[in-house]
Amino acid sequence: MEFIDYYKTLELDKSATKADVKKAYRRLARKYHPDLNPDDESSKKRFQQINEANEVLSDPEKRKKFDEYGKDWQHADQFEQQKQQRGQQRGGAGGFGGGQRQSYSGSFDDDNFSDFFETMFGGGARSRGTGRSPQFKGQDFNAELQLNLTDVYTSHKQTLTVNGKSLRLTIPAGVENGQTIKITGHGGPGAQGGPKGDLFITFKILNNTKFKREKENLHSNVDLDFYTALLGGEITIDTYNGKVKLPIKPETQSGTRVKLKGKGFPKYKMEGEFGDLFITYNITVPTDLSSKEKELYTELQKLRS
Repeated sequence: MEFIDYYKTLELDKSATKADVKKAYRRLARKYHPDLNPDDESSKKRFQQINEANEVLSDPEKRKKFDEYGKDWQHADQFEQQKQQRGQQRGGAGGFGGGQRQSYSGSFDDDNFSDFFETMFGGGARSRGTGRSPQFKGQDFNAELQLNLTDVYTSHKQTLTVNGKSLRLTIPAGVENGQTIKITGHGGPGAQGGPKGDLFITFKILNNTKFKREKENLHSNVDLDFYTALLGGEITIDTYNGKVKLPIKPETQSGTRVKLKGKGFPKYKMEGEFGDLFITYNITVPTDLSSKEKELYTELQKLRS
């Protein structure tokens, strides 16, 4: 018989607590359950080993025997009895060599699994001693949904096809790139009457606008001509949902940033609330100056000096 290291089977070390054993068993049993891995013989074999390991390591007495006797742990009682008999014989004979020598012989089936569980899983995953089959949650599904930034400015409905089934859901305004939402109960079927898994949708938002987005806030760079920046005035700029006029203060410097409150992106799941739009001015210097312009600028330079 091939020796099975139960600790290795459950991916644990010998210092594992009873809670660690329980947690590891649930995780691995779900992963390799035959109902979730149909026609996969390797998963079926692994599942049998996981159940056997849990049966032993979750029982304090069995675990103690396994820790001491390893693959022969099932015969620990015989070994202990043999030790006692030898001790009694040695005591009665006054030392080693006296009395009748005891021997133990046993046989093991040459099988891939321990004979401890060889008949346990003939028709499924029935738990020994409970009379009930363990329930396992179904497999979770993962999907990616690609949208443009303009698509998520308002809430709307989308129809997705997941695992061959159509699912109609509402995409909330303001959803972010990389954000994942969970749709409960739309994953794979559970095993042994367990609940269905969940569907996790990750959004990939492509920015098809000139605005830079940071959560609910938007950013934009606006060119401001030298004369307006110097003398002040008014300009018309684009916001996400229309144009607005902005007053420009005299002597506005390049890199100046102004905030347009409420002109940003919708806040996620906060109906009617929006972030802000931040405008950064980039002062443009005039080119192709005429002789007269150069003359006037020279005069201005002298005045400033």
